[in-house]
Amino acid sequence: MGSLEGILTGFQVAFSLEGVLFVLIGVFVGTFIGMLPGLGPISAIAVMIPITFGMDPAPALVMMAGVYYGAIFGGSTSSILLNAPGVSGAVATAFDGYPMAQQGKAGKALAIAAICSFFGGTVSVLLLMLLAPALSSVAIAFGPPAYFALMLMGLTAISSLSEGSTIKALLSAVAGFMVATIGIDAQTGTQRFTFGNVNLLEGLDFLVIALGLFALAEVCTLIINRKDLSQENTHKIGSMKLSKEDINEMKGPATRQSLLGFIIGVLPGAGATIASFIAYISEKKIAKNPEEFGKGSVRGLAAPEAANNAATSGAFVPLLSLGIPGSGTTAVMLGAFLVLGVQPGPLLMTDRPEIFWGVIASMYIGNVFLLILNLPLIPYFAKILKIPRPLLISLVIMFSIIGVYAISFNTFDLYMLLLFGVVGFLMRIFSFPAPPFILAFILGGMMEQAFRQSLTISNGSLMIFVQDPIALSLLIVSLLSFVFPLVRQLRKRKG
Repeated sequence: MGSLEGILTGFQVAFSLEGVLFVLIGVFVGTFIGMLPGLGPISAIAVMIPITFGMDPAPALVMMAGVYYGAIFGGSTSSILLNAPGVSGAVATAFDGYPMAQQGKAGKALAIAAICSFFGGTVSVLLLMLLAPALSSVAIAFGPPAYFALMLMGLTAISSLSEGSTIKALLSAVAGFMVATIGIDAQTGTQRFTFGNVNLLEGLDFLVIALGLFALAEVCTLIINRKDLSQENTHKIGSMKLSKEDINEMKGPATRQSLLGFIIGVLPGAGATIASFIAYISEKKIAKNPEEFGKGSVRGLAAPEAANNAATSGAFVPLLSLGIPGSGTTAVMLGAFLVLGVQPGPLLMTDRPEIFWGVIASMYIGNVFLLILNLPLIPYFAKILKIPRPLLISLVIMFSIIGVYAISFNTFDLYMLLLFGVVGFLMRIFSFPAPPFILAFILGGMMEQAFRQSLTISNGSLMIFVQDPIALSLLIVSLLSFVFPLVRQLRKRKG
């Protein structure tokens, strides 16, 4: 079956009454789950596996795919309004989305997020449909040395995530690395920094740290600064209308980062979280006014939103073409495929074209549904800001606690949540940026694993990073991205 014939088969599945209904259910459930800190698409898909057992595989998998990208789409809402990322892929959205909401532009921020999410998702689906078979070979070409170099490239831009001291940004990243090493070493099985506590054997969950450093730290700030509690009208919803200037600012970042997000999503293990961070960093690097980022920049909001939604579609390339999960969520999706009697991989396109192309084609409809669902609901979402500050603080604390407890049903995680809330508040007081901490924590485990795998392959020789052409190219880019800001600072001092 040719690609064109396969695409037509996919649209027949997606545009059937059953297909449309299941896509609608999937994106609606996903959007709702994405707004609630703690649940996330992994939990939702895991719950749906037994529910869909015995169903026809095509509509069941179409619905689960809808939950996945719907959750990423909806995760921006709590990030923008409450500074409490609903999913890990929406953390970077809070960097500029929440400041916009504080400036009385919540309606505009949610509209920008919805439009850029739709654009990123649509572009990535087009690329997925055209390039899925060819891109599978690109994903295979990335070995451990190339992955290490890719992660290093992301980390060399840490200074871009800091508005103040670069040294403080690097110290924050080091702290993130240290926390990432807590738990059992995956390669040797030894315990690291657990201090004999069995609750630390599996390490710390990302959500515990993200909600602590962002949501609870914000709550502490509001409580300490009591003036904010009495000024209930300071957070206005504002208009959803976007000016020509806003649209022009969105165009470039949305286009560039949709392509970048899709490419990062294709790489197994990368995912929407890394895509959104790299998109934010790269957009800030090329911006004419980088000082605006972190203060309510349209570009700073558009870039991660386009990238994280593009990455969700990109993650289906290794899953469908190779049977390799590209992220934690697609790993659960792989389990759903197997439970439904479908083996993803090179033969899926020829043996089960209705599933391969049906899932891809359903994403077109899903993105349209998401835009139709979210844009009219923005005024209602934004009314969260009209809730009195004391009550809103209570709700943020409650949702954070429920979200963290729902992951493991372990009260120890609640103590860790409180600890990182205090840490996040202290970091704000002493001007240590939280984003480098989060980025280092995300990349730390994967970077260490890729480095050790590389050394195992080369019998301990570091030359493997030079001999691999992809790794060498990425290392050169990393070096340049680290050196150029330093040279620029030296020139400013001399000038």
